[in-house]
Amino acid sequence: MTPDIDTAQSLVQTAADTLRARIGDGARVGLILGTGLGKLADEIEVRESVPYGEIPGFPLSTVESHHGRLIAGTLRGVEVVAMQGRFHLYEGYSAWQVTMPVRVLATLGVETLLISNAAGGMNPLYRRGDLMLTTDHINLQGVNPLTGPNVDAWGPRFPDMSEPYDPELRATAEAAALERGVRLQQGVYVAVEGPNLETRAEYRFLRQIGADVVGMSTVPEVIVARHHGVRVMAISVITDECFPDALEAVSIPEILAAAAEAEPTLTALMGDVVASLA
Repeated sequence: MTPDIDTAQSLVQTAADTLRARIGDGARVGLILGTGLGKLADEIEVRESVPYGEIPGFPLSTVESHHGRLIAGTLRGVEVVAMQGRFHLYEGYSAWQVTMPVRVLATLGVETLLISNAAGGMNPLYRRGDLMLTTDHINLQGVNPLTGPNVDAWGPRFPDMSEPYDPELRATAEAAALERGVRLQQGVYVAVEGPNLETRAEYRFLRQIGADVVGMSTVPEVIVARHHGVRVMAISVITDECFPDALEAVSIPEILAAAAEAEPTLTALMGDVVASLA
């Protein structure tokens, strides 16, 4: 449930003040290091690392592959603040809780948010291990993080979503992929609640409504970032091929293995985008 306006602002401000005292507020670039980008933290010259449990109001990550800490430092010469691990609706958190950290980053002064995630590929041209630059999304999670009272200081009651994924950032990622010889797919991400993977009929449905990949995160965070006027770019790691007529059972260890294989490429590509923001 979304708290009332005063409580919401107080929760975000308290968390932001706590972090400001520990990491400062010089970073204008934020990163959400989801599946497939956890190792990018190793390339950050870390100045401070703060476990989520030490940040007032922050949820705790319950997913094994998510570390659950916020790190601040420099990456490719750029001041960044990174969430190493995110939160999901399927963990039992509300849309407010899932996205509260994004509001905190925006309050700290983050102007650009770069996101990674793992997704199942439904576009028949995609293959396991591919990367997909998100051009648009579909929200099928049944909730919206903006439901409830609107805090006008954060953003408008009815934010525009005609271009949620920043064209300039996408062009930068395309150029970096071309320079590195990386195949970078582009397409639409559909968010579902999870945690189960989809049935054959569900994959057919999701593909027919225009989605190229399916995942269980990202969209709530993007909505809230755009509410604050923060620019967004998101890249998915295609961890499994979800073709209904040739569907094979897949395990979570196999999905994590696919993400790990793609991690070096995604790490390099995301680093290039960060460097462009210097």
